[in-house]
Amino acid sequence: MVGASLRAVGRLCSVRSGICIGGGRRRSRGLLSAASSTYPVLLPPLSTTVTIKPPTFRFSSSVSHYSDSNCNGSQTDAVTRRDTNAYSAFELALDSVVKVFTVSSSPSYLLPWQNKSQREMMGSGFVIPGKRILTNAHVVADHTFVLVRKHGSPTKYRAEIQAIGHECDLAILVVESEEFWEGMSFLELGDIPFLQESVAVVGYPQGGDNISVTKGVVSRVEPTQYVHGATQLMAIQIDAAINPGNSGGPAIMGNSVAGVAFQNLSGAENIGYIIPVPVIKHFISGIEETGKYVGFCSLGLSCQPTENDQLRTHFQMRPEMTGVLVSKINPLSDAHRVLKKDDIIFAFDGVPIANDGTVPFRNRERITFDHLVSMKKPNETAQLKVLRDGEEHEFSVTLQPGKYFLEVKFFGLAISRLLSIPLSLQPLVPVHQFDKLPSYFIFAGLVFVPLTQPYLHEYGEDWYNTSPRRLCERALRELPTRPGQQLVILSQVLMDDINAGYERLSELQVKKVNGVEIENLKHLSEMVENCSRERLRFDLDDERVIVLNYESAKIATCRILKRHRIPSSISRDLIVEKHNSSSAAAAELACLG
Repeated sequence: MVGASLRAVGRLCSVRSGICIGGGRRRSRGLLSAASSTYPVLLPPLSTTVTIKPPTFRFSSSVSHYSDSNCNGSQTDAVTRRDTNAYSAFELALDSVVKVFTVSSSPSYLLPWQNKSQREMMGSGFVIPGKRILTNAHVVADHTFVLVRKHGSPTKYRAEIQAIGHECDLAILVVESEEFWEGMSFLELGDIPFLQESVAVVGYPQGGDNISVTKGVVSRVEPTQYVHGATQLMAIQIDAAINPGNSGGPAIMGNSVAGVAFQNLSGAENIGYIIPVPVIKHFISGIEETGKYVGFCSLGLSCQPTENDQLRTHFQMRPEMTGVLVSKINPLSDAHRVLKKDDIIFAFDGVPIANDGTVPFRNRERITFDHLVSMKKPNETAQLKVLRDGEEHEFSVTLQPGKYFLEVKFFGLAISRLLSIPLSLQPLVPVHQFDKLPSYFIFAGLVFVPLTQPYLHEYGEDWYNTSPRRLCERALRELPTRPGQQLVILSQVLMDDINAGYERLSELQVKKVNGVEIENLKHLSEMVENCSRERLRFDLDDERVIVLNYESAKIATCRILKRHRIPSSISRDLIVEKHNSSSAAAAELACLG
């Protein structure tokens, strides 16, 4: 079985930097890949880039978890090193690590009323307190059936997904069978290892059916691109082999877990990544407190470093003052209420921010300040110290989970790296839509869908170059201006006499229906269903127009649905309760007759 990997495209490197996200048949150095068996992961380029200089990846996690340092930069002079014996780790994991078998079926975004053929994949997981199993989100994404098997047992047990966080690539499974839990023990979460400390990765990689242990040392602790969730959070780089099937297995240090194996660096030897304990604890604590996945918070800002002396002078920064320049603010974020473009943020919750956007971390290490943001709980407030027009201000901002990240790129290394700052609470064009059926609306053979990046992925591994250029650019760059906004497109035309001549208008954005600007796909469907005019007009990109006789189009819709064996003209998420949408109910009944 072949593990999933991100293929690099030369053109993307200028947009995405060295870890090139997207697809392509051409390989290059430095390609991250998820480490579960046979799971294809395709991630898009993200957004606007700004050139900066410092050699740092991205954020780190909450400093409150570490006993050896704090946000004010205090350090311990001596560091106690812990060693991990591979045999001890193996003994510790025997009654805790399980093999995960997943059957999944992802939706088709070109034919959104049906799923693609099912596929099987395998991964690893381990028991945590509360009779729960922790694994990777990409191991169980789009699942239809999940089984787990413990070491030394021939029996597979049915598992259910209790919670899943695609951003942090973590999921919690539960098994109802009491027989499964007999003899099982849980692993304790430890802390972040120091450089050169030993860890042992335990799991079920490809190449065999039994449990496997590989040992390595910690090479780096820094923010890293999470392949599955298209985000960047703290990760630990190790030189132990992490192969397809290892995903979800524990990395053990001493007698506790230092992280969860989740991806590797394709084209390099023994460079793997594990999710560190602070990210795991943030994921678990949110579920325990709210009963669901809460995500990682965002300020909703794009910031620029202020390393240039002339730039600092222009914005009236005193010589001893450091900070970052606010260049863009998400209009849907709380920061939009108090911050302005060209503000200088020089402290976050009392922690000084350097000109390169970093704050102190551990023993002479630094991380970008947005890791402090990402570890906040939803609806918590943060205190920002801001320089505006030469005067200092202090503002309180309420934080919300962020789903999208703006890239700030720099060059100067053999493999460029990224400094990313959370940009928007919800992107205009979603980056991923796991465990969710796509929305669609069909009228007179015109198939309307909201634009998503998974839709663009349907154009193949090289989707960045083969998908419609205009749609691709909008997916990467446009931000929402109001809640619930979607970019609706005419994805295809199912040919019939009623729509003859309109087939070349597919892949264009729909702007208006009968002269009214549409907000989202639901709004479009409601306007069509409630049309009281003789003719229905759609205004598209490039000033293109579609006009239909409304009554004839309604009759043709049923005919076209039957011809293509489509069970419904509208996706379930768009159907309001039947008594609130009598016209939709009547149309469905008529087509099924």
